Amino acid sequence: MPVIMPIYGTRPEAIKMAPIIEALKRSEHFDCVVTVTGQHRAMLDQVNELFGINPDHDLNIIQPGQTLSSIMTRTIDGLSTLFETAKPDAVIVQGDTTTSTAAAISAFYQGIPVVHVEAGLRSGDLRSPFPEEANRKITSQIASLHLAPTQTSKANLLAEMVAEEDIVVTGNTVIDALLATAEKWVPFSDKRLEELAKSGRRILLVTMHRRENQGDIMRGIGRALARIAEAEPELVIVWPAHKNPAVRESVLPAVEGKPNVVVTEPLAYGEFTRLLGISYIVLTDSGGVQEEAPSLGKPVLVMRDNTERPEAVEAGAVALLGTDENRIVMEVNRLLNDSARFDAMANAVNPYGDGQAAARTIAALSQLLGLGSRVEEFAAANR
Repeated sequence: MPVIMPIYGTRPEAIKMAPIIEALKRSEHFDCVVTVTGQHRAMLDQVNELFGINPDHDLNIIQPGQTLSSIMTRTIDGLSTLFETAKPDAVIVQGDTTTSTAAAISAFYQGIPVVHVEAGLRSGDLRSPFPEEANRKITSQIASLHLAPTQTSKANLLAEMVAEEDIVVTGNTVIDALLATAEKWVPFSDKRLEELAKSGRRILLVTMHRRENQGDIMRGIGRALARIAEAEPELVIVWPAHKNPAVRESVLPAVEGKPNVVVTEPLAYGEFTRLLGISYIVLTDSGGVQEEAPSLGKPVLVMRDNTERPEAVEAGAVALLGTDENRIVMEVNRLLNDSARFDAMANAVNPYGDGQAAARTIAALSQLLGLGSRVEEFAAANR
């Protein structure tokens, strides 16, 4: 029985790998050996616990003040040793983290086929997002099987001369995970959120963490949030603050003390999904949230100049704002007060998945290893 090794190290990877791991463990054709690097720790463990995943191997590479270089080298070294004993027939990596690229490189060095989940995303700017754009392009050069979430992603791979027979459009497994999690009622650990959920007030959910936005840009975002809070006293802004001190130090001074701004610690995935479900608008610089929120009918305003996820922008569910303070204030206020624009974004086409991406992934993996055949690819449909 072929040994398949999913490898991941961060919370976003864990969320998107969870449906694949569940499907692998249900399959009679594969032996699933789960490996985590521990690039994140607490947030990674929370997701594994939510989905009932007990990793078979944990490199636990996390260190205080770790750098991208140290994550890369410790992951490659740790996996090289593990591969010699575990002898996987294929490894699965997800997305664009340093863990995913390091795992792909380590597997490639030992002649192990690499399956790349969420392949083909491109922003067109090697330094934005950083280092993700470079990571995913590197992984595409190594992978044997490219699991593209959308036709746009497939087109990006074809433009880079990836063979069409090596690409499968699966949809994004984040939708599988989101739909499964949204069915569960998860209590908020922060009592303020539980009270807010009962109040029925409109919520602006804010997430931010991008390296390229840190510093002066984030200070401007903080000022924008303060201005929105003052202009819209009935609105509640909820910001699960990223652990990075540089993020907190940039934004907190502007919003602390505002009665309608709720700052929380990072939320476990189940809690975040519930918060997303009760939110009115999402303001973010995240990649994954651009996929999740449209699936729940939430308009998304993105604080970036470009995105590797253009499908939702083209569908009208997501709008790119850039990072100018005045533009952020203007566009949030516009969406709050223009019901026609809100309805158009909330009811736009869902371009990212139908909850069957994991099943398509298993079928594509079966074909790669000569055990079966692919199934029909994902095609976006109207909500």
